Amino acid sequence: MDTGTHIVMGLALAGLSTLDPEVAANSTTATAVMIGTIVGSQAPDIDTVLKLRNNAVYIRNHRGITHSIPAVLLWPIGITAVIYPFFPEANLLHLWLWTFLAVFLHVFVDIFNGYGTQALRPFSPKWVALGMINTFDPIIFGLHVLGLIVWGLGAHPGFTFLVVYAVLVAYYIIRFFAQRKVVQEVKTLIPDATDIIISPTMKFSQWRIAVMNKHQFFVGRAYKNDVTILDQFNRVKVPSSPVIEAAKKDKNLSAFLSFSPVYRWEVDEYNDYYEVKFIDLRYRSKDHYPFVAVVQLDLDLNIQSSYTGWIFSEEKLRKKLEILPG
Repeated sequence: MDTGTHIVMGLALAGLSTLDPEVAANSTTATAVMIGTIVGSQAPDIDTVLKLRNNAVYIRNHRGITHSIPAVLLWPIGITAVIYPFFPEANLLHLWLWTFLAVFLHVFVDIFNGYGTQALRPFSPKWVALGMINTFDPIIFGLHVLGLIVWGLGAHPGFTFLVVYAVLVAYYIIRFFAQRKVVQEVKTLIPDATDIIISPTMKFSQWRIAVMNKHQFFVGRAYKNDVTILDQFNRVKVPSSPVIEAAKKDKNLSAFLSFSPVYRWEVDEYNDYYEVKFIDLRYRSKDHYPFVAVVQLDLDLNIQSSYTGWIFSEEKLRKKLEILPG
């Protein structure tokens, strides 16, 4: 989820914690728990600072080890160890329990996005992305904000957020069945599909679709159960050519390939350089595929420039690469 949603979820858990008798009976514990849930709800996303280095490092590592099984166990211990000395009269066990819940819930809800997490590390490097909930879901965010407003107006925070989370459980179930219906419709249209990737959008009834069979890629949209295929591409195996193999050594392309499960590729030769482009098919927006990796090599196959990330115009891509088209 986005940072704003994680923040309001941390506050919501602080409100929910007032149902815990140990928290309700001790104001020091309540204060420590509130800090723990807010920090815990943000901690796994500390890897966002990697974006300051470059996109390749960010793409390869974001929602990776910081969202892994060891991290989920270690974050609460570290956060509690920092908070407790400032609140020695707080109940240590309950501070840890609520902080752990905040960290766990952060990773758990991220699994439902199209981006996903490597939550199964170290047992598996696979990206777990259920594709049911958009990174920013206005309904989820809005329900949390509504709960905070009701709390601010004097309602009991524990019971308020107990109701909010009961509604959200129902919402997730509704989203699950809505996605299943889209998948069934895709199977009807493309019965020989081998892989189906359904990605949510901010709009409740709209979904992005990327499908593979043995010979083609299909890219489309769904509105409710109505699926429309917008693009089709022949599925061509990436060759083991000298140009491709040289490009794969680039950190940007390597990061892209570690993250993207469905893409097509292009190789262009200009007067004095080659350009290798890989295009992720999951994020079609306004007839454009914005998530790419591009590598430019001279005629001796030395890497001259590269880029990976979201780009929405050819002009901006050229500026990123700092090489004009041949």
